[in-house]
Amino acid sequence: MCYPWGSPGEDGPPGLPTTHPEVTVNLKKVLTWLVVAFVLFYLIQAPESSADLVRSAGEALGAAATSLATFVQGLV
Repeated sequence: MCYPWGSPGEDGPPGLPTTHPEVTVNLKKVLTWLVVAFVLFYLIQAPESSADLVRSAGEALGAAATSLATFVQGLV
């Protein structure tokens, strides 16, 4: 394959900023902490609705497990 700016692994085309791994890692950390903070805020502000959400997620997982067990049992 022909790359106009050189071989793979080199910086991109001239004039375009390159992505540094440190920036990507820091962005991932910041976004992860923002999601955690949002979830904690939601849990504190609306404990009843968050409990309902967890309960319905548990019911959905239970139904999925039951369906999977029925499917596997049908294979045997």
